Amino acid sequence: MKVTLYTRSGCHLCDQAVIDLAAHGLVPEQIDIDANESLREQFDSCVPVVEIDGKIRFRGRVDPVLLRRLLTNAP
Repeated sequence: MKVTLYTRSGCHLCDQAVIDLAAHGLVPEQIDIDANESLREQFDSCVPVVEIDGKIRFRGRVDPVLLRRLLTNAP
């Protein structure tokens, strides 16, 4: 399972997303949207954004119930 976290420096919700993902054994690749203009335009007001296996699953907050369901149903 490939997990990507689109984040930015100083974002407390991004820090919480890392904690929530780690609680489920996930270590995301973290990408700072401010280092890439197109990512900043795409995700500016909705970080953190969590992408799992190429699909955006969460914006703003990680829902622990939905995350558990996604992990349980993963192939």
